[in-house]
Amino acid sequence: MTTTHDEIEDSAAPLIEHLTELRQRLIWSVVAFLAAMVVCFTVGGTILDFLLVPIEKTMRGLGDPNPVMQYTAPQEYFFTLVRISMVGGLALAFPVIAYQMWRFVAPGLYRSEKNAFLPFLVASPGLFLLGAAFAHYVVTPLAMQFFLGFADAASMISTFVSTVADGVSEGVVEVTEEPVEQGIAIVFNGKVNETLDITLKLIVAFGLCFQLPVLLTLMGKAGLVSAEGLGNVRKYAVVAILLLAALVTPPDVITQIILFCVVYGLYEISIFLVKRVEAKREAELRKDGYYDDEDEDPMTTEFEAEEDK
Repeated sequence: MTTTHDEIEDSAAPLIEHLTELRQRLIWSVVAFLAAMVVCFTVGGTILDFLLVPIEKTMRGLGDPNPVMQYTAPQEYFFTLVRISMVGGLALAFPVIAYQMWRFVAPGLYRSEKNAFLPFLVASPGLFLLGAAFAHYVVTPLAMQFFLGFADAASMISTFVSTVADGVSEGVVEVTEEPVEQGIAIVFNGKVNETLDITLKLIVAFGLCFQLPVLLTLMGKAGLVSAEGLGNVRKYAVVAILLLAALVTPPDVITQIILFCVVYGLYEISIFLVKRVEAKREAELRKDGYYDDEDEDPMTTEFEAEEDK
């Protein structure tokens, strides 16, 4: 029996050598992650400011001219930067980690499997970044507007009236707080870690949800799912997506509806992509002569019927 280019590449290394290679790949992945984490930590303050832009704009839009975030424990800000560094380091080191895992798995794949899998490996981080950007620029501002919008802008900040004192010539300005006759001013004193928790949760949730077309298309290539099957379970998918939106998003209707619409749209796109995969596979089978038509050609059927008569 002759070997072809489509067969598994030769690998006569014993198990211990495979484990040694795996350990080496994991070491390089961990080193890349730690290095990327250190890089992100050095600019952690800048990353934090970028992540807090949605709530800053929301607070300014509600009338707060000087938005302020606070931390209530000495170590809170430090561990907030560490948390940002871990997430940013993982994202920054992902190409290296993916490359190391690919180099370990690739020798055990057929050439056709490599050609099929590699584009999805490249598309996956791009889709994650697209989902993260959508969450940061669209969903998070709406979520912050929803939560902070309950409080009236006039109640969120203390109203100050600046009056010029008698010594204007000396440049002395007296700032007095306008007295409130009744009621209590409700002031938002946001904590850095709690606000960041909402932002990161939305970014990760939408980034992972944008992987749905990659996952289902790969499953379609492997023959684990079909376009017809995905279409038949559409009503169950709707329920599952609703539950997912309720679990991974803050408890407000707006972000849940947005996540549902996005994920359901990705589900329909996945069905379309699986259809294309099936059509391409069918065309290849027809070309190689391995595909048997379930539905016979109408002209052939009519000709055979006339012959029977």
